[in-house]
Amino acid sequence: MIESPREVHFLDRPTARLCAVGVALLMAAALAFMHRDDLLPPDPAAVSADDPVARCLAERAIDIDKMVADGTVTAQQAELFKSRAEALCQSQQGGGNNAVPPPR
Repeated sequence: MIESPREVHFLDRPTARLCAVGVALLMAAALAFMHRDDLLPPDPAAVSADDPVARCLAERAIDIDKMVADGTVTAQQAELFKSRAEALCQSQQGGGNNAVPPPR
């Protein structure tokens, strides 16, 4: 026996199932958008302009590069100074916006 369209409940029709699939896709897209940084982490090399640690490091790097150009320090000493400048800037500025957490 074939049921007529009037006797089929709305939730059993293809239109209702299509709406459910559409809602599921929209919710999946919303979740993906909300967790986009978890799914595709931002480039760690891209530093925001308002990051106080990055500005401090840039200032210190300029000073250290000038000392290398003047012959005051060697390249090895410059690398040591830059690593120490990073720790100094992070301690002075409170970690900054893009601070890398210490290893566990």
